[in-house]
This record gives sequence, C-alpha cells and structure tokens, in this order.
Amino acid sequence: MQNILKEKKMKKVVKIVALGTLLASSSAYAVSTAACAGCHGQYFEKVAMGKSKVVKDMSEADIFMALKGYKDGSYGGDMKSLMTGQVANLSEDDMKSIAASIKGGTGVTTDKATEHAAAAAVAQASVIDINKDVSVPERLNKENLGNKKEVSESTLGLRKADLYTEDTVQPNAVDFDRPAPGSSTKFERAYVNAPPMIPHSVEGLLPITQNNNQCLGCHMPESAKAMGATPIPVSHFTNYRPTTQLKDGELVKEGHKVGMNEEMGNTSDIVIAKAKKSEKLYQGRFNCSQCHAPQAKIDTAVGNTFQPDGLNDTLKSHSNLSDAMNEGVE
Repeated sequence: MQNILKEKKMKKVVKIVALGTLLASSSAYAVSTAACAGCHGQYFEKVAMGKSKVVKDMSEADIFMALKGYKDGSYGGDMKSLMTGQVANLSEDDMKSIAASIKGGTGVTTDKATEHAAAAAVAQASVIDINKDVSVPERLNKENLGNKKEVSESTLGLRKADLYTEDTVQPNAVDFDRPAPGSSTKFERAYVNAPPMIPHSVEGLLPITQNNNQCLGCHMPESAKAMGATPIPVSHFTNYRPTTQLKDGELVKEGHKVGMNEEMGNTSDIVIAKAKKSEKLYQGRFNCSQCHAPQAKIDTAVGNTFQPDGLNDTLKSHSNLSDAMNEGVE
C-alpha cells in the first residue's frame, strides 16, 4: 500500500514538473515569428529587403536590443519604420522571447513557414481577378432593374435600404487586414496600366515621404524579382514634364510656341519628344499611396459589367505606359 501511495505521489510530482516546463516553454515562445519569414527567411538567414543584417548571425542580446530600439526609435536605418509597426505591441518579455526563439535555431514553425513560402510563391506566379465574382451572368441578371416589373425603393442606390431608415443605415464594414509584404498574392489590374492595388499590409509603411519610402526596398527593379514584388515601371523613373521657357516674350514648351495668357494654346497635342529618364525614382512620383491603395476585403455593392480592352496575361501584372505615352497624339 505504501509503495502504491509513493508511486502516485511521484507521478503527481512528475506531472507538476512537466506542466511547469511546458508553461515555461510556451511562455518563452508565445510570440509567433511566422510573420517574419516573408522577409527574413524561415531561419532568419536572409538580408530582408536587401537592407537588413542577417538576424541569425546576431547574438540574442543584440536581437533584443534591436527590437527594443525599433520600438523606442533609437535603432535602425532608412527602413526602420517598417519594423516600428511590427514591434509596436510587443512587451520587453515578448522581445526576449522572440530573441530566444530565433537563437534557438529551430526556425519558424514548419506549417507557418510553409504557409508563408507558399503564399510568396503564389504571389510570384499568379494574380487574383478582383472582378471574378462580380461580373457573372447570374448576378448581373438578378441585379438588372430593367428586367423587373416592379422595383422597390430598397433596391435603388448602393445602400440597399428603404428611404425611411436614415438613422439606422450603416455602411458595410471594411477590412483592410492583409498578409505581410512578401507573403501576399497580387491583384489583377482593372484595366491596362491601371495603378495596381496593394495586396499586402501597409502597417509601418506609411506615411511615405521623399526621405523615407519603405516601398523601394522591395519594388525597385533590381530587387523586385527576388522579393516576388511588382517592379516599379520605367514611367516612374521618367520626367515627362515639358521643358518650358519664356523666349522673346513667348511661352515655349518642348520647342513649340504655345502663346501667352488668353492666347495660350492647347499643349495636350504636343508629342513628348524628350522624356528625361533617370536611374532614380522621379520625385514627382515619390508618393506611392497617391495612386496605389490597399485592396479592401469587401463584397462589391453591385455587379460589374466593365470589360477592359487589351488586358492580356502580361498586362494583368505589368505596365507598358512608357511605350504608350504618345498614343492618341497627332
């Protein structure tokens, strides 16, 4: 009997010790590093965005201090705003756990790493057709008010509610939550040379300024392919503004006299003769979010009958604007 009690007591002690170990282990690795894999690699072996240190080569203390510095703004170079968003909600204990996890050498949990790697591969291989489910004949026929004998007021407009519920009508909730850069799938352009929608999270990337543009790390042509990103097109490296001079009392643009004041002629028919290309991003286009916006996760309010002309497989994910700038100019 005594031996049985001893055995039960020993099992209880073992269970308590095991539980304590499990809790300590789960605490040490409670903060997931899965989102880091897209830029830093499964084993933190990559130079993220062509800029960062190789994290696996840093000491645990240095990793912790770097994360802490990103949060308080005392650490990092040109790309530090990207990391600022990633560490904003981390406590010092979280940062220590992350540093310990990275130096543990096990890498990002396999299923998570596979998930991110697969998503990144898809991003490089294909694009999502945003209009796939909004231009189907069944939906268009159902929403076609012209073929209905009776049209209720609740079907008019985009809000789909009657005219007597002004105080209770709420817009549809919009979710802009997206995967991290490097682990998202591109969206098909709506028409030829349409500014592509942003398929990934922009947390920590905004605001964009002339001196701090996080987008360049992935989207510059020399690094875009390796990152699975859409390269910045030639048009963004080109100044298309006409050379303008006041010559002998006449306003001259690209060598053409266009008149003065009320006599000023139409300059839109002047062929762009001297586009000025550069190796650097033209500063007239430094603000990416002026044209490119995050794609929301939301169902469209109405069907879409728009059909773009000339949107072939290449132009669904690339631009040829620099070759078409003079189209339509006589």
